[in-house]
Amino acid sequence: MAVKSLIETVTVGAGGAASIEFTAIPQNGSDLILVISGRTARTGTTGNLQINVNSDTTASNYSNRQLYANNGTVYSFSANEYPLPPLNASSTTANTFSSHSVYISNYTSSNAKSMSLETVTENNSSAVAQDLQAATWSGTSAITSIQLKEYASFNFDQYTTASLYKIKYD
Repeated sequence: MAVKSLIETVTVGAGGAASIEFTAIPQNGSDLILVISGRTARTGTTGNLQINVNSDTTASNYSNRQLYANNGTVYSFSANEYPLPPLNASSTTANTFSSHSVYISNYTSSNAKSMSLETVTENNSSAVAQDLQAATWSGTSAITSIQLKEYASFNFDQYTTASLYKIKYD
């Protein structure tokens, strides 16, 4: 039986935040689930959420395959880079946040870590996008920390929220 338990929830306060970090992730689980409701101060219609594991900021240590649909047009590509799902930006509909779900398998193993990501962004009446990604972090150490930031170094807006859960199988 799988048991899901909350490790921590972080909510960005007034003035925004450059990053959201989860540290000292307990090592007594199997998988991790990261749930994010996000918005960036970046100008334009979208930003990108960057996920770094164990302080690893070397883009080539990550790889991803992405399927992205924006207003009915579908794109597909792969890259040796961080998973970069879209993030609602400052010029989208006020108080509208993108939704993200990230599943990380076998986070305590000594193998590369696989991730699956699902994201939805919207700009009421003018744009909607869905993003699916399969990603890998090549590191072989257990995941002990996760950092979230906006790829172009803009702040997260107030009320951006991220929750980290662990899954433990009995």
